[in-house]
Amino acid sequence: MKLGFVSAILPDLSLEEVVQFAAAAGFACVELMCWPKGKAERRYAGITHVDVAGFDRDAAKRVQDIMSAAGVEISGLGYYPNPLTPDAEEAKVAVEQIRRVIVAAELLGVGRMNTFVGRDWTKSIDDNWPRFLETWKPLIQFADDHGVRVGIENCPMSFTRDEWPGGKNLANSPANWRRMFADIPSPNFGLNFDPSHMVWQGMDYCRPLREFAARIFHVHAKDVRVDRDRLNEVGYLAMPLQYHTPKLPGLGEVDWSHFFSTLNESGYRGPVCIEVEDRAYEGSLELRQAALRQSATYLRNFLPR
Repeated sequence: MKLGFVSAILPDLSLEEVVQFAAAAGFACVELMCWPKGKAERRYAGITHVDVAGFDRDAAKRVQDIMSAAGVEISGLGYYPNPLTPDAEEAKVAVEQIRRVIVAAELLGVGRMNTFVGRDWTKSIDDNWPRFLETWKPLIQFADDHGVRVGIENCPMSFTRDEWPGGKNLANSPANWRRMFADIPSPNFGLNFDPSHMVWQGMDYCRPLREFAARIFHVHAKDVRVDRDRLNEVGYLAMPLQYHTPKLPGLGEVDWSHFFSTLNESGYRGPVCIEVEDRAYEGSLELRQAALRQSATYLRNFLPR
């Protein structure tokens, strides 16, 4: 396993600066964000460290040279929109950008991109399913054609009023992953696994590691603290941010020793990228960089070096 981080937490740095920081802090890899340039619609979105618009071999060579000079790898290219949104134009933009990111991943020799499958949050899972298949069968065929693996993060995306009640990502549970992979069985269709999302949903985050071992392409390291007193007041059907808080690894409820032991036994040998969404560390660039260093120091206890 190689330890890295998600570049979304460093939006004020250029690609060169992100990679130089990664090298200086001893990170082996970085997941590079590839949002279309423009205004972000939510926190941690809209960050562009690799602009895939018009991306060609020359652009790939420039990125590769930056990474090579620093001795840092690209763990994957990241772009997390809602390609199943009921807004047809927004969905079209998302699908087109996912295709661009897939092409860029091929040109860079990364062979991995991470995203969400999306969801119409006003409809049931069953009512979303025909659109899911219509959208994602051709997208995964496109990924197959380019030799790129697509890792779907398991975040429900149900944190704000515009995401309520169903959330904006169908890939939120083992039952849904099983259904996804049965209907689209390509070996290039898998998961970008984040254990923290299962904690606040009340699920076992280690149990799926063995069953879905062949489908786990990338791992996000983020922790979460659940306020039990608040949960007792509002229940799991409340908006999740009423009872849980994202935290740095080691500051929440994930048992990282158990997690990495199980992950290692499952045969996973891919990247593990720290994802900082802890508001206590977001006050400045220096704090966010310190959060990455602190998280790395903690997680290295569980990783071979």
